[in-house]
Amino acid sequence: MKEFRIKDHIRESRLFNSRAAGALVVIVILTVVLIGRLTYLQIIAHEHFKTLSDNNRINIVPIAPTRGLIYDRDGVLLAQNLPAYSLEITPEQVKDLDATIAELSELIDISEDDIERFHKLRRRKRSFESIPLRLQLDDYELARFAVNRHRFPGVEVVARLVRHYPSGTHTVHVVGYVGRINEHELRNIDTSAYAASTHIGKIGVEKSYEDFLHGTVGVKHVEINASGRVIRVLKETPPIPGHDLYLTIDSRLQEAAENALAGRRGAVVAIEPATGDVLALVSTPTYDPNLFVRGIDTETFRALQGSIDRPLFNRAVRGTYPPGSTLKPFVALAGLQYGKVTPDTSIFCPGFYTLRARGHRYRDWKRGGHGHTNVTKAIAESCDVYFYDLAHALGIDAFHDFLEQFGFGTLTGIDITGEVGALLPSRAWKRKTHREIWYPGETVIAGIGQGYTLATPLQLASATATLAMRGIQLRPRTVRAVRAADEEEKTVLEPAIVREIHLKDPTHWQTIIDAMTAVVHSPKGTARRIGLDAPYRIAGKTGTAQVFSLGQDERYVEEDLEERLKDHALFIAFAPVDDPRIAVAVIVENGGSGSGTAAPVARQVMDSYLLRGNE
Repeated sequence: MKEFRIKDHIRESRLFNSRAAGALVVIVILTVVLIGRLTYLQIIAHEHFKTLSDNNRINIVPIAPTRGLIYDRDGVLLAQNLPAYSLEITPEQVKDLDATIAELSELIDISEDDIERFHKLRRRKRSFESIPLRLQLDDYELARFAVNRHRFPGVEVVARLVRHYPSGTHTVHVVGYVGRINEHELRNIDTSAYAASTHIGKIGVEKSYEDFLHGTVGVKHVEINASGRVIRVLKETPPIPGHDLYLTIDSRLQEAAENALAGRRGAVVAIEPATGDVLALVSTPTYDPNLFVRGIDTETFRALQGSIDRPLFNRAVRGTYPPGSTLKPFVALAGLQYGKVTPDTSIFCPGFYTLRARGHRYRDWKRGGHGHTNVTKAIAESCDVYFYDLAHALGIDAFHDFLEQFGFGTLTGIDITGEVGALLPSRAWKRKTHREIWYPGETVIAGIGQGYTLATPLQLASATATLAMRGIQLRPRTVRAVRAADEEEKTVLEPAIVREIHLKDPTHWQTIIDAMTAVVHSPKGTARRIGLDAPYRIAGKTGTAQVFSLGQDERYVEEDLEERLKDHALFIAFAPVDDPRIAVAVIVENGGSGSGTAAPVARQVMDSYLLRGNE
């Protein structure tokens, strides 16, 4: 007999209700979670995800600023930006890249280095981005491509601004040049500021004033598609051009100084004593800075770098030479300051000097000697014996401390990079460097600017300017004014006084200046030949620096020596004596005598500057 089960509707209803309640709780929880997530995404993290979305849709493209211009003191343009034309290829628009490059090579000179650089850039860029193949096309190449343009879809000529130096070789050691940013520089610069820039100052004013010249990068907001292709420009903030610089350099004087050296190895530094303005800073031989702007080829660079004449070396601020007799006016001033001599003190010069009887003979350049000699005669005729004796009387400590005030052995602080401090020896220096004591004989030869003593042409010019200003030392500078892109007026920089040298008896300044004037204008002055027809009065001092040492009984015979073993020729001067407008230091490597080689160079430089109104 079949059994019939009666349904428990109440129980089933309770079970359904409990399950429905559980499902509702789950739905409510999921709804709360969903609402919470939506709230987070739409409200709390809205800006974050909007930014991510915009980054997928909007790209920020940096715009390189225009580099500031560089002028000389009279407004002559020394560094400018010129349009340069490059041949560029968009890979996705070219069917056969290798064949296209081969055909282009028949029209335009394309080197293996150009092709290698192209493929290197191609690996880093997208196929729809333009890549340079040949840089700086000339007019003939532009014309040849223009005629055949229809044969090369995807190939275009693109114009960009490139740094150019109109003065070429004449100002390279002071203006410098720009070049491509290298890996070392990339680690030390603000990469966001150089996001669109490829070049940076390498040497000279271009490097020292990089922050002024570079300008401020601009930005362009562009809308892109999924593949990164630009659809449209949304917003643009233009870049701010760099500041223009006005140098202290007189480009005509700069060129005249370079021509006066007549192709010799050497340096000329001319300073305006009252301001510290560097009127000319020349180092020869020189080179064309335009070679470095777009990347110099390996062969040319190796030729410059390996040249025995070292054209890349800035002798004016980095060349260190024994100052020779150009140091004597400063040694004489030290003797007067410390009371070791007076203007009337006289010694007898027999042609040699000894520290003790029958000791080592320190020879005078004049074999027969100068006879009875005071400070004026000693400077005018460059008596070595007088300064041997004076240096020994001073001692190396007083010698060092006094000359250091004129900037010897220290940096002048000039506003271009690369300067070296050269060397003004002392007991402490020798003990630290050579672990030896100081000997009296080393003090003796220091008195004529030989031995360990070294100076740069810049230091000599600065010290001479300080002497002309009777102890007021101004920091040498190459930039006198700057002008922002949005301003019409220049901001003139004030000269900076480094120190003032005070003498116990201020008349000693005039004593030394009169003696230096006698160097040029007295009958027996060592530089009398350059003063014979001078329409202004010059205070100067000749110098000759030995390249190698002579034995006790050896004689210097210039005619028997190789050119690079001859003495260096030096000369310092300022003029006019009563109202100094220019101070000059000249060094001619292996030039022989200062009076015969360096002094005429200085005279040409001073004439070029002081007699310009009489042309």
